[in-house]
Amino acid sequence: MREHTEKLNPPRALWVPFELGRPVGAPGEPAFQRRVIEAALGLLAAPSGPVLESFPEDAPGGVSDDHSGWVCPVNLAPPPAAAEAAGASAVLVEVDQLRPWYQLGREQRGRTTVGVSGLGIEAAVELLAAYLDDPSIASPRDGLSLAQALKFAAEDVKAWYLEAATARPGPARSAALTDWFWRETAAGALLLRVASACCRSDVAGLKALGEKSLVPRSHASLLA
Repeated sequence: MREHTEKLNPPRALWVPFELGRPVGAPGEPAFQRRVIEAALGLLAAPSGPVLESFPEDAPGGVSDDHSGWVCPVNLAPPPAAAEAAGASAVLVEVDQLRPWYQLGREQRGRTTVGVSGLGIEAAVELLAAYLDDPSIASPRDGLSLAQALKFAAEDVKAWYLEAATARPGPARSAALTDWFWRETAAGALLLRVASACCRSDVAGLKALGEKSLVPRSHASLLA
């Protein structure tokens, strides 16, 4: 993250506008990846530091309206037209619709990445919605701050949805899945509301969560 790099102030750094976890761009694009690596190594030629430069290209297959090659296995209802209407009930309806696909995906993979919150999917959704109703609620787990509990619940909800959505065989670009979650699901709308509420918080940890952790940079423009 650029903000972290600015504070760490290393001698040479190349900031890249890619998805978290893909520092050289998209898989299967060796020419593009080589340009990223060459740009990073090129910073060594700078006569002095610290140097922080931005890579000027987006990764191939970035976020767009092109969802060809993948569709959600369930025809979900459109998310609430107004972000304020996105609550737990709408998300739980989606969860019920997607549940068979989540279970199928878990059986096929033999594993799941859901569980960091220590809550079931319904409880994770309800915690996020409860924060909107009462920002002073206590963390449901000893040893975790409310900000940490909300972050873990959000991560579980996102992972649960994406594992369900990719249970059906077929090509699924990461960017298309991310776009689908944030633009076309009630869960995405709920997390946008939570992020906006955190941004308005006077608690430093919650404010940082809303500004930097809940919503990917690629979809930050959706925040109210």
